This record gives sequence, C-alpha cells and structure tokens, in this order.
Amino acid sequence: MSFASPLVLLALLAIPLLITWYYRQQRGRVVAASAFVAPALTASVAPRAPRWRRHAPMLAFALALAVLIAAAARPQRSVAVPVTNGAIMLANDVSSSMRATDVAPSRLGAAERAAKRFLAKVPSTVQVGLMEFAKTPIVLQSPTTDHALTEGAFTQLQTSGGTAVGVAIQTAVQDLKSLPPVHGKHPPGAIVMISDGASNVGVDPLAAARQARTEHVPIYTVAVGTPRGTIKIKRRSGTVISPVPVSPQQLGQIARLSGGRAFTASNAAGLSAVYAHLAAQLGRKIVKHQITAAFAGGGLALLLLGSAMSLSWFGRLV
Repeated sequence: MSFASPLVLLALLAIPLLITWYYRQQRGRVVAASAFVAPALTASVAPRAPRWRRHAPMLAFALALAVLIAAAARPQRSVAVPVTNGAIMLANDVSSSMRATDVAPSRLGAAERAAKRFLAKVPSTVQVGLMEFAKTPIVLQSPTTDHALTEGAFTQLQTSGGTAVGVAIQTAVQDLKSLPPVHGKHPPGAIVMISDGASNVGVDPLAAARQARTEHVPIYTVAVGTPRGTIKIKRRSGTVISPVPVSPQQLGQIARLSGGRAFTASNAAGLSAVYAHLAAQLGRKIVKHQITAAFAGGGLALLLLGSAMSLSWFGRLV
C-alpha cells in the first residue's frame, strides 16, 4: 500500500500530543477530586468508578483521527489488471549457433515451440510481432492482434551467420513506435529477445538498450543454451565440431539497461516456463486503486463507536 499525498501523514504527529493532553486532563481530575474528598472516603463517595470504560471512548476517537488522517493522504494499493492495448515484438536470434542441439530439438526449435505457447497465453488484445536477426534483422510479422499470423511467421525462420543484437533492438523499437495510436495514445511496447550469445556485428547493443529505455520499451532477454553446446561446420577439409557455449552476460546487461528482466533457460522445459512467465507478466499491468473511501468509512465508524460508548456510559459525547 502507498499514499498519493504522503505529506498529509505528518498530521499523525499530533496524536501523541492529543494523548499527552488527555493524560494531563485525567491527572487534573484526580488531583481536583482529592482536594474535596479525603482518600479514606473515596470508596463511599464514588464506589463504582468506570475504570477502563472512562478511556475507551477517547481511544476510539484517537484511532478514528489516525484513520481519517490516513484517508486524507489518499491511500492506494497496487492491482494487476489485464493489458488491453500492449504491443510485443518477439526477436529471435537465428545465428548459426542456434542450431546447437544441447536444447532439444535445437535451440531455435525449442525457442519456436516456447514462443507459440507464449502466443497461446498472452491476451488476444495484445499485439504481438515476430522478427529474426543474424547479421541483419528482418521483421517477419509486425505486431498484430491476429496471433495466428504471428505464429505462421515462425515457418520463415532460417539460420545464418552473425549476431547483430544492437541493430535488432533498434529495428524492434522503431517497429513498435510506428504502430498506429489506440485511443490517441501509442500502445505500451516491449521486446522479448531470445539469443544464445553476445553481439558480434553492427551497433553497440548496450547503447541500443539505453535508447530503448528512453523510448519506454523494456527488453526481456532469454539466454537459451548450455556451456556444452556445439554445432557442425562444413569446411573444405571436412566437417568440424565447433563449440558454441551460451553467453548470457551481455543479454543480462541489455535487460538491465532497458528496464526489462533477464532470464536463462538450459532446456526446453525451462524455456517454456520462461515464456509462460513472460506471457503472464506482459499480459497484465500494475495499476494503483485508491482505497480512500474504505479508510474514511472506517474512521467514521470509529467516531460513531466512541460517541455511542460515551453517550451510553456517561450521557455525553466527550
């Protein structure tokens, strides 16, 4: 819970002063009574002292004051609600290393399967697009609410050499920002980038991530693969086995600099779980709902309770 006007809570400092004043008033009453009645006769003059009932109404009034001050500070709580106008670009690395089979059936194959599960779980009102990137990025499907089109675009993924992460980020941001406004506003965008290594061609990906943040486009990176990944490379002398260990460090930096989050997946099940989490996370947003009325109602109820106790026991309001 938070408060829209937290400075109002400084008024709570007055409550200890009120309690001190009340204590002194009660002490004054005791001193005044002892001036007219000898201590030995107190029991016969006032045999039925109210004891705790004397202070109960004042306690209710003090609590009511604290709750009403909190209400004036406009309390609010965070609530997750479905996203109705978001846009997501799935950016798939299709460099040669994505052919590694350390993640079954291959890194790219597992990414495709997980992304399709992502499409099945994300709200239908969210626009989702698909792009591939190796040396150069290619937008296979601009963000659309027709998720069947995006799913069909996965058949166009083809591996090739190079990993231009920075250019891919720039292209994805540009595509998201070029979407037509919805109700006069551009839909909030995000990038889900899956890759297995660091950029080795094109612009600086960290600079691109910072620029994405200025455009309010967070990047959620997924590093797929294991340190034991290998691919077969054909050369004139024959086929050689080349190691392609996953390298998640740069992807983590990209996520942090853009305001997103980094994930790692070393197997197909883990990758599916990551995409399921992302679908739930990107398919909803956190909004603040004011609960001032509840606090105000509670404060008024305490005022009524204190008044009722005072009238019932002492025949006065205070």
